[in-house]
This record gives sequence, structure tokens and C-alpha cells, in this order.
Amino acid sequence: MSFVEFFGVTKAFGRTVAVEELNLDVRQGEFFSLLGPSGCGKSTTLRMLAGFIAPSTGAIHVHGRDITHLPPEGRDIGIVFQNYAIFPHMNVFDNIAFGLVERGEDRAIIKRKVDAALEQVGLSGYGERYERELSGGQKQRVALARLLVIEPEILLLDEPLSALDKKMREEMKFWIKNIQKSVGITTIYVTHDQSEALTMSDRIAVMNQGQVLQVGTPVEIYEHPNSRFIAEFIGESNLLSGRMGRDHVAIGDTAVPVSGAEGPTDAEVALLVRPEQIRLEPVFADEAPMLKGRVADEVYQGSLRRYLVETMGQRLTVEVPNRPDLAQLPPGADVSLYWRPESGVVLR
Repeated sequence: MSFVEFFGVTKAFGRTVAVEELNLDVRQGEFFSLLGPSGCGKSTTLRMLAGFIAPSTGAIHVHGRDITHLPPEGRDIGIVFQNYAIFPHMNVFDNIAFGLVERGEDRAIIKRKVDAALEQVGLSGYGERYERELSGGQKQRVALARLLVIEPEILLLDEPLSALDKKMREEMKFWIKNIQKSVGITTIYVTHDQSEALTMSDRIAVMNQGQVLQVGTPVEIYEHPNSRFIAEFIGESNLLSGRMGRDHVAIGDTAVPVSGAEGPTDAEVALLVRPEQIRLEPVFADEAPMLKGRVADEVYQGSLRRYLVETMGQRLTVEVPNRPDLAQLPPGADVSLYWRPESGVVLR
């Protein structure tokens, strides 16, 4: 059932429309991500839910209750920003206890809850440390513990990993997801990083220019994007230009089989094929290939090799596992390209 709902929400700043006619629902206990490029309206959406800015039109409901005009303190929502907003003059214990102190909780209860929160986020023994003594990942854990200890209905995370290095981001993605699952709190996560959204989310809403273009699971968004924008924004993509046939896409003079495509024939379309879905063979085998081509370039990337293949006046990127039993293909090599018909997605 829907827990957070946006009904026709629009937010304009003067003549600039940041969010337009947003209709969206988030389920209770779900990890839901708003994904899109900078300026697409995702942070504005989060701030409207938090109560920091008011919608120009529309309504926001939580658990069936209209919160559109409630102040932030009346919404039972916690938010973690990019900079964590840890108080530098307080130690870790006092930072986490801050909300409980403001509520007037008993000292014994505060200590019990803060100690439990420290253990939950893996920071037992860090209570006396200050911000300057913490790593970026530890600061983030303190900021999250400070919210979890007051037990809000909803947790909002606004680009929380953007200030961390790549290795720490990878670690924190799984840590945040595990904490969210263990607590069961409804979480809405804002990011421009597709890897974060695909790794952490139960569902994703892809936004661009103030509108939601598609909502779905990570698998649905990645494997079945509904537009060229999403196909190019999410992951690596090959978009082959062609014309739609009855059960194929005509690319040049080659009919490439497709599965489950609908719509008028003879229309100009793009056939999406992900680089990891393509199999390369160094010689033309008896099995009919989808396309034939020639290697233009090859790049070594450790666990895989990336090939740039010219075919039918277009270029494809192909990712191949770097294994000793797979032949390397030098530039200039003639190749056959294979993929399953159901791996190609027709975009109109």
C-alpha cells in the first residue's frame, strides 16, 4: 500500500518550473530512489516532502494524512544532507543524543538509546570523539544514527555519498541498505549516481526536467527502459538506428530479430543492446550472427576488455570478461556479433 503520495505536485520558482505535475507513491518500508541529472527536480521533491519548501500546487500525503502545509517539525521525517551537519562542538554521543534531549527524554533513556544506536551503526566506543577525529564514512554514520535514534516515520537521504571517495562509497552503499532493511524504515534516497540507485533501491523513479519518466525496480529500469534518455542515462548503452519490421529491426540491409516489440512497422527506431549482452566471435561461424563488424579499438580494464566495433556504419561497445580462454581481438579483426533477441529493446 502507498505510504507517501504526491498528487499533482508542481513547484515553480518564478518562471522556472522545478517539478511539474508530480504523481508518485512510495510504499511503507521501501527503499525508494529519485535518480536523475543535476537540476532535474529530485532534491526539490525531497525538500517539499520534508517541509522546507511548499508546493506551488498539488498535495502530499503520508499514511493517508495531508501534510502539504505542515511545518517540518510536525512531519516526523528525518533527513541527512550531503554535508552531514554534525555539530563540531559536540562529541559523537551528544550529537546523536541531540534530538532526544530536545524532546526532554530522561537521561537514562537517552544513554540506552544512544548506546544502542552507536552499536547499530558500528561506532561503539566512539562516543567521546569529535567531528575532526572522524572519517567521512564515520561522520555519515553519526548523522544517520542521530536520526534513527528519534525513530522517524520516514528517512530522507540527499546525495549522502557524494563527499566520499570511490572505495568508501562502495562500502557505504551496502551498509546503508543493510541498516535500512534491519530497521524497516521507509527511505527516500536522492542521487545522480546510477550505480547507487541500482544497488540500493527496491524501486527507482527516473527524473528529468522536473518530470518522472519511469518508475520501476532496478531490473526493470536497466533492462527495459521506456525512453532513449533513460537507456543512455542508466548504464552503458548501444543504440542502433534502424527501421521497425514485423519481428525485426532493419539495420542497413540486415534484419536483426527482436522479441516482443509492438507498434507500427517501418517506423524509425533505436535498438538498445547493452555492451555485456553481446558475444564476440573472431571468425564468421556457421551460426548466423546478428551483425558482422570489425574491431576499431580495444581497451584493457582489468576484469574485462572493452571493444569498439564498427558495423553497418555505426559503432558498438562490447564488454568481454578478461579470461585466458577467450581470444583477444586486435584492431582490424573481423568479428561476428551475437545476442539473444530478447536482449534487444526497441525504443521509438
